[in-house]
Amino acid sequence: MFRRPQANLIVLRDIDSAVEALREALAAADPAEEPGLLRALAILEQETDPDPRLRWTRQVLADAGIDPREKKVHAVKAVRDALPGLSLQQAVDLVEKAAADGA
Repeated sequence: MFRRPQANLIVLRDIDSAVEALREALAAADPAEEPGLLRALAILEQETDPDPRLRWTRQVLADAGIDPREKKVHAVKAVRDALPGLSLQQAVDLVEKAAADGA
């Protein structure tokens, strides 16, 4: 009756197809287009975080100015505030992973 609705964090990631499209464009590009395509390709290739949920968590904590290693409770609250309905356990897991990876 008083149960809080849960939210599921789903992240769609289509970087691989974008990288492939840039590589194909680069193969057919004229010399004037190459620098821009190379830069775009480098930017996308940097986005290699295997868990986009973790990247989202890091961004939420960075925006809030919270270090999850020093203020875990505040970090969990910030993550849950950013996504209402996120369960306590989900938020704790995300914060712990962010702390372990040196957010």
